[in-house]
Amino acid sequence: MRIIATAGHVDHGKSTLIRRLTGINPDRWVEEQERGLTIDLGFAHMQLPSGESIAFIDVPGHTRFIGNMLAGVGGINACILVIDGHEGWKPQTEEHLRILELVGVKHGMIALTKIDLCDADDRELATMDIADHVAGTFLQDAPVIGLSATSGEGLNEFIAALDALSQQSAPSSDHQRPRLFIDRVFAAKGSGTVVTGTLTDGSFSIGDNVIITPSGREAKIRGIQTLGQAVESIEPGHRVALNLSGIEHSELLRGNVVIKDNNWHLSDRVDASLQVLTSLSHVVSRRGAFTVHIGSDEIPARIRVLGPESIAPGNEGLVRLHLARAVPLLPGDRFVLRESGRSETVGGGEILDVAPKLPASRAQPTRSVERLIAEHGWIQADRLALLTGEKCEPQF
Repeated sequence: MRIIATAGHVDHGKSTLIRRLTGINPDRWVEEQERGLTIDLGFAHMQLPSGESIAFIDVPGHTRFIGNMLAGVGGINACILVIDGHEGWKPQTEEHLRILELVGVKHGMIALTKIDLCDADDRELATMDIADHVAGTFLQDAPVIGLSATSGEGLNEFIAALDALSQQSAPSSDHQRPRLFIDRVFAAKGSGTVVTGTLTDGSFSIGDNVIITPSGREAKIRGIQTLGQAVESIEPGHRVALNLSGIEHSELLRGNVVIKDNNWHLSDRVDASLQVLTSLSHVVSRRGAFTVHIGSDEIPARIRVLGPESIAPGNEGLVRLHLARAVPLLPGDRFVLRESGRSETVGGGEILDVAPKLPASRAQPTRSVERLIAEHGWIQADRLALLTGEKCEPQF
């Protein structure tokens, strides 16, 4: 299975495209359907001609719901950037593209929608404009497919390109440490508590005992579904619904994480790299109120720039993030940083150290296992594995 997210400006046809491809309306709320405006994450799926299954995460395009968009793009394999052929590139097109880069997406395609409302000149100008905007990004060589979800024009070509995209996007890695960031919680009649999310690592089976962070509450998996089908166990790289016993749905929120006991180190202070967006109009320093977006979670945070006092727009530096709550993290996890006061995306980067040992004035974090051992001086092999994700065999 491949998990693909939509992206793009509001009203450019993301949900309409998903509905045409799958027959499933990703707008789940009555308010969304009445207003024709996606507010929250939507989900759908289809099988491609090659036999590959695709799970779609449809994200809202309005700037007011950028937090919901961010909750949907962690753990995806690829993206579809959707652009109205008549309106062209817009502010949220740009912000969504930059967010996708920050969370580490490497593969994607571009849907030029509503071409039934465009003449040949409009389409040519839109295609040239898109090429200018994606130059130097991971979408630089991505196919641009013109289509109309209303008339069906270009749909077969689009599905063929989608099939090719699914083949080139890498499957999820498996470190045998299950972690599911919850993006939806509800009570199913006759079943009780159900949570959904993208399983990015490890596997779950019916009967497994699990822990919910940050509360530490215990629960048991009584049922598993993927794409509407019941299964006994599930591996990484799937959209997953877990039926949990021992916990009420009212006790859970988006951003909570389902893990197994003793599999993860919970971090409320991490060292990381930070790439600041070129479009930002000011430097990034410790001043400001920030939120860190990891997986489906949105966490208030303070930051400390390591070394210099600030990081200028377009530059990369090192930071220490002080998180308002502990999260199960590993080096290599990607995050997006937003400033709450200005309501803007600042940048993003990669977690380098989930348990910094040195004071911020001396820290020079990398993902090196050797650096971590040198700074700790002595560390047990099982704890080293928790902090790095690497299975380290003792040497004698």
